[in-house]
Amino acid sequence: MIEPSKHQPSPATQRDAIDIGDFVYAATGARVRRLTMPDGAHWFPAVDVCKQLGYTTPRKALLDHVPEEHRDFLETVTGSHCLSIPAGREWRRDLNLIDLQGLILLVNACTKPACAPFKQWVAEVIETVQREGSYSLEEAEVQPADPAAPVAYAMPEQVAEAIVRLEERNLQADEQLAVAQHESLALQRDTLETQRSMVEMQRTTIEMQRTMIEMQSQTLSAQQAIAQAMERIANRLDVLALDRPAPTASFSAHPTTESVLADWRQRLSVTTDVWAVAVVIAPVLVEEGELRQPIESIAARTGLSVHRVNECLRLLRKHACIHSRGGSEDAAPVYVLTRS
Repeated sequence: MIEPSKHQPSPATQRDAIDIGDFVYAATGARVRRLTMPDGAHWFPAVDVCKQLGYTTPRKALLDHVPEEHRDFLETVTGSHCLSIPAGREWRRDLNLIDLQGLILLVNACTKPACAPFKQWVAEVIETVQREGSYSLEEAEVQPADPAAPVAYAMPEQVAEAIVRLEERNLQADEQLAVAQHESLALQRDTLETQRSMVEMQRTTIEMQRTMIEMQSQTLSAQQAIAQAMERIANRLDVLALDRPAPTASFSAHPTTESVLADWRQRLSVTTDVWAVAVVIAPVLVEEGELRQPIESIAARTGLSVHRVNECLRLLRKHACIHSRGGSEDAAPVYVLTRS
């Protein structure tokens, strides 16, 4: 039985000749998750490796390219060393793991151009071992100062060049990401300014609506004041009518506004709207002998609609208070008092 050399490090103290992170980065083009066991063995989630190498179905990739001895479940791997499963939802008990040889097998079966330098180096290692019986890494120019520290080796040129190219590609990706983030921030600022403008427009609209409501309230108050004033006039005329003798069937030669309104009150049941129109047109009919004012003018003075003014005039004509006498030059009707 051949015993191991005294100069050969034990698994507990053994160190990787090449940093395992750089090794995997050169092989897959990414930093993937890794579990390193106490015996120095490295295990990798198969889904991480397959994702970086472009395998769409990790299960099929493992069955096609990785033998059973180079793949296992997370619970089995950690349990063999009495270790607990790492925390986090991504570390499931049934997670498929592959060792370093399994990773290399997946890389060799991959067709991505980024894997070419690594596969070329693997081929060179095999060729060198076949030709010379071994493959040695060159020692790094700078060695650890501590004599007890493990010897540092220079990374193979093919692997180093692959890592440099990958890092350059990542830097370009980072720059593109930074530009995209800058453009996104600019777009967010523009969106925020637009939202602020919309808020200001809404505030202006609300202020305009408030102003319109106040104007409508003032108009309503004015109409109520006019109605109250008309009501007081009507009450006053009622009092005057009680103090006077009953009017005759016909007007005197010189009728007054009060006598006309009193006569109209006896002829029909006067509502507020009719009384508002009567108060406006009676003085004109008495003083000028006829009414030539446009309907719109009477509507503006009474606060009523044109339609309602027409209805009031029709009621006054129906009860023989006034009657029509042709039209004016602008086609407006002309009214005069009805004398009996």
